[in-house]
Amino acid sequence: MVRINKFLAMCNVGSRRKVEQHILDGKIVVNDKIITELSFKVDSEKDIVKFDGKILKVESDNIYLMLNKPPNYLVTSNDEFGRKTVFDLVPDFNVHLFAIGRLDYQSEGLLLLTNDGDFANQIIHPRYKLSKLYKVTVSGKIDDGQMGKLRTGIVIDGKKTKPAIVFKESSKNDVTVLKITIHEGRKRQIRRMLKSVNSKVVKLKRLQIGSMKLGNLPIGMWRILKPNEIASLKNIAKKGRK
Repeated sequence: MVRINKFLAMCNVGSRRKVEQHILDGKIVVNDKIITELSFKVDSEKDIVKFDGKILKVESDNIYLMLNKPPNYLVTSNDEFGRKTVFDLVPDFNVHLFAIGRLDYQSEGLLLLTNDGDFANQIIHPRYKLSKLYKVTVSGKIDDGQMGKLRTGIVIDGKKTKPAIVFKESSKNDVTVLKITIHEGRKRQIRRMLKSVNSKVVKLKRLQIGSMKLGNLPIGMWRILKPNEIASLKNIAKKGRK
């Protein structure tokens, strides 16, 4: 038995907010009865659940989520100090979800969660060459010399980072906004790259992974990835491996 909002999310009906609104609006029918209680539970194998007259089925045991991670949340399943984690923001799907890649405690933006290990490996392994786009706000100015070093590569832990795409979006009032695209995901890589050119990160937000864009998903909210989005990420990874 699972809560109705969780079942609807697994059927890719919509984001958490949309799913709950569909329930409250009386658009969900279970065994020919309109359901308006968010706590209502269904048996996914026996009950007939309909939305707009269409019978819903969970198409796959694998779950793929996009989350707009807020700052000051840990990307871990639990924390010994009781700090908030990204898993506090998503429902319990009764499977072991894990994050694809890293976003540190202070950073925000696009984070993918799944229970599909093969899919996760295709996203994070450097050999697949999936690009990751970040919007980075730094204090002070960034000159051409610093930009050049960021683009060609920075030595971190004895190993040079791969070339990055870096351009300046704006610079005013001693604050510079950069867009940085990298093709690897080393620990705190963006922050460490900027530190190496004597620049301090004020805000860091991931906007895109491969073809997957954060878009207008509100901060702290999540949604199920669409089948074509999952296929697109896999296709990009496949091409990148060649």
